[in-house]
Amino acid sequence: MEAWPAQAQADTPGVLPPEALPDDVVPPSVDDLDVPTTDAEPPDEPGPAIPTPLDTADELTALFARLADAGTAEKAKPVIARIQILWLHSGSATVDLLMARAGAAMKARDYALALDLMDMVVRLAPEFAEGWNRRATVLYLREDFGRSLVDIERVLALEPRHWGAMSGLGIILRRIGRERDALAAFEEVLRIHPASENARKAVKELGARTAGTET
Repeated sequence: MEAWPAQAQADTPGVLPPEALPDDVVPPSVDDLDVPTTDAEPPDEPGPAIPTPLDTADELTALFARLADAGTAEKAKPVIARIQILWLHSGSATVDLLMARAGAAMKARDYALALDLMDMVVRLAPEFAEGWNRRATVLYLREDFGRSLVDIERVLALEPRHWGAMSGLGIILRRIGRERDALAAFEEVLRIHPASENARKAVKELGARTAGTET
């Protein structure tokens, strides 16, 4: 699948100008986001061994099948938790430490420090999807929406089932007024994670707003 709708991809090669946003848009907040990395962090101490990449891929396939059939947010919780654990292990103690420190900086709203740390993560581990996802989150919080979208593209190229990144895509597209593209993104979130209450609410609201508008 495409990382995001072609129109959005073509129109956002860099940082979006401030005037791209409606005047009444409130500043970004972590509370806007439906992303796994806001709830789970890499362990501070060594934990049980994580399965090999092949075993992890097989387990994730099974977990996503369970997530699709979970039905309710409550039933989805343990599945989501296990997916988060697998996603957050980079295979590098250094990267895991940088991720933990970046998470702490984000909680302290020190987004400049968090971005510096995440820049190191993506340089050290360019195939680690969660590193790009966290940097996309930091960039969103800094209102650097264009660069955030570029990182989201990278996340979805590495892990197309990343509902958090797809949700972030929908949030940004909605903020910049691309409601039809945002609706498509949130519909994709629901295809992957049908129990996502945030995505379901967004689909309902955006569906009503875009009904009858020009395609």
